[in-house]
Amino acid sequence: MGFLDGMIGGMVGAALVPVVNNLLQQHGGVQGIVNQFEMQGLGSTVNSWVQNGPNQPITAAHVNQAFGEQTIAQLAAKAGMSPAELSAKLAQVLPHTVDALTPNGTLPPAGANMGTPPPR
Repeated sequence: MGFLDGMIGGMVGAALVPVVNNLLQQHGGVQGIVNQFEMQGLGSTVNSWVQNGPNQPITAAHVNQAFGEQTIAQLAAKAGMSPAELSAKLAQVLPHTVDALTPNGTLPPAGANMGTPPPR
């Protein structure tokens, strides 16, 4: 089990690990996730996850806004949960995931290993 798997699984359950990995792969890694939130006007929020310091929270509605209801519905079906439940869980885990994958306060280079954080 990789670092990301252990962190996400410990926070919200193992069923969410493939969902987060899928989001990372579909959207081009951490940079892609950050871009999705920035395009929805949540740049300062998502930048708090990258930078050192406290992470600003998001809501399930922000998750739906960033990724679209269709994407959330598809991922929820694969995970065996409702879209509302998945959005709520992603709102919990995404700030911590992005934070963990950007320990030096900077985004990893494009194409970097998405499941293992860079050394501190």
